[in-house]
Amino acid sequence: MLLTGASGFIGSHLANALAAAGHRVLCAVRNPGAHHDPRFGYIAADFTRDFDSNAWLPRLSGVDVIINAVGIIRETGRQSFDAIHVRGPVALFKAAADSKVKLAVQISALGADQHAQSRYHLSKKQADDFLASLDLPSVIVQPSLVYGPGGTSARLFTTLASLPLIALPGTGKQQVQPAYIDDVVAAILALLDNATRPHMPKGTRIALVGSEPISLRDFIATLRTAMRMGRLHCIPMPMPLVRLGARLANLLPGSLLDPETLQMLERGNTGSASAITSLLGRAPRAVRDFIAPGNVADTRLHAKLNWLLPMLRISIAMVWIVTGIVSMGLYPVADSYALLERVGISGMLLPLMLYGAALMDFAFGVTTLLMKRSRWLWLAQISVILFYTAIITWRLPEFWLHPYGPLLKNLPMLAAIWLLLELEPELRERR
Repeated sequence: MLLTGASGFIGSHLANALAAAGHRVLCAVRNPGAHHDPRFGYIAADFTRDFDSNAWLPRLSGVDVIINAVGIIRETGRQSFDAIHVRGPVALFKAAADSKVKLAVQISALGADQHAQSRYHLSKKQADDFLASLDLPSVIVQPSLVYGPGGTSARLFTTLASLPLIALPGTGKQQVQPAYIDDVVAAILALLDNATRPHMPKGTRIALVGSEPISLRDFIATLRTAMRMGRLHCIPMPMPLVRLGARLANLLPGSLLDPETLQMLERGNTGSASAITSLLGRAPRAVRDFIAPGNVADTRLHAKLNWLLPMLRISIAMVWIVTGIVSMGLYPVADSYALLERVGISGMLLPLMLYGAALMDFAFGVTTLLMKRSRWLWLAQISVILFYTAIITWRLPEFWLHPYGPLLKNLPMLAAIWLLLELEPELRERR
């Protein structure tokens, strides 16, 4: 069995479940040397360039089933919808048909249908339609929004649910039907057992959705209740402002909000739960049960850290930036020189030290806003603050007794930077 997208959210959960069920899984990944799980085999494949079906033919030797779980929600660099959702999968499916593979499973998306408008849905539909046209047994599964620990959707919505106040698009009545990752994976495994039976036509499309539709507002409120955080407090945001915000957010790397994702949300993302109920032999998990009782405290903590740590980072950046700007001349230069002279700096060194330190503070602030991996930045800031504190303690000890606490405030600043130093890598690893 060949599985693409095995390092993604759905793909990784599916790979683990397939291995546990006794399947021999060959994972198509960009860099096989970076993967060492003995349960799987690995081959090199890249959907940003493997557009020729002949490139896939050798990889399908001895393969009886292919599952394509590759997908992106936003385009970045060479990872375009056309490459990742269309040209790569089309080449794979054509090679699968030529190799007489027994079954092809395409993990598409709910909404990739005749009403599709977004480039995301249209690109998914294009590959779905091509697969259905081939003389090849195939199933196209169309998951709704998929929730599960470690998933982007789970992180986004639990973070929103943990906010003290949330601005909802419009009144938050947009309809979603989130499915739990374990249900999605179990349904796909059940399909592998059923798909080759005569009653299932090639190109069958199956919606993998939650138990029932729910409004966006109720979804977030239910997650908040599950995290034992009390009632949701929200304000309605006029849709013209939301659309403007989506256009602005589109300029930010890594943002999940852009005009297309907003359009998909406005359209709604719901479907019949009959197929997944039949595959599972039970109703899919309800939203109120998405967060297991034993995971409540951990989920709540990480949801809060997802917005508290960035807020802390921005606050520290502003301290450095404002300090740098003030030191460049907003604070009387003569008074700054007088302080520097008291610590032993004089003559030509005065402007060099004043403006050099101001530029360094300003640079610290800007890099704090821009750098994602900041271990050495935090250590540099801690070192500078300790140096400043030691010099001022030695030459200007009266600042410890100042009513505004100019030196005393270094202590919470150091604690905040150390907090980011310790917690940001853990939060990044959990993602």
